[in-house]
Amino acid sequence: MDANTNKIIRNTKNLPNNAKELCELPYFNIEELYGGNQELFHSGWMRVGGCAAVTACDTCIYLDMYKESNKLYPFELDNITKSQYEEFAMQMKPYLKPRYSGIDKLGIYTEGFGAYLHDHGCDNISLTGFDGSKSYTEARAFVIKQIKARYPIPYLNLRHKDPAFADFVWHWFLITGYAVFNEVMMVKLVSYGEYIWADFGRLWNLSSGRKGGMIRIEKHG
Repeated sequence: MDANTNKIIRNTKNLPNNAKELCELPYFNIEELYGGNQELFHSGWMRVGGCAAVTACDTCIYLDMYKESNKLYPFELDNITKSQYEEFAMQMKPYLKPRYSGIDKLGIYTEGFGAYLHDHGCDNISLTGFDGSKSYTEARAFVIKQIKARYPIPYLNLRHKDPAFADFVWHWFLITGYAVFNEVMMVKLVSYGEYIWADFGRLWNLSSGRKGGMIRIEKHG
């Protein structure tokens, strides 16, 4: 794989096997889905604008499963159903409520999701924004550090020049892994109940107009 690759890879098995470094977080299924999918919600507003809530819900499940958090997900973790997940998303909705402009600022996300964490006794988990105007070098280092620390990364992508990312425009999703090759770092993007691997340089550098960014999750104590 070289710096000129233009592929988005849709299956882990299709990643080239010559990665210098590969780190993936464990994840979970909701019936046949790989994580949550806003398109299954009955609420029209949540189907269209529930992506931020989905990333927060998925993060809560991950923290309960792998970071010993305090029952952020209100149901049993060993068999997550779509109906239970939708009920959970409706509980998250008041904190990250869909709106006409979308949840288009990192601060809206950290304030809303932070309030959910506070209300559920998790003041030891902090959320801080990593602005999309920062350099690719800084962003790459941020991703590696967070994934190595075993935290998923909520990512806000606003406008984008690359049509390959059309499904990710004005959208929140999660990064849950990375693979480093000679000139390219691929990242694992989780959204719509599935995942893809994508060139992080293309994702970060070809965003246009007002920037989105990423969220740093940290657990203290």
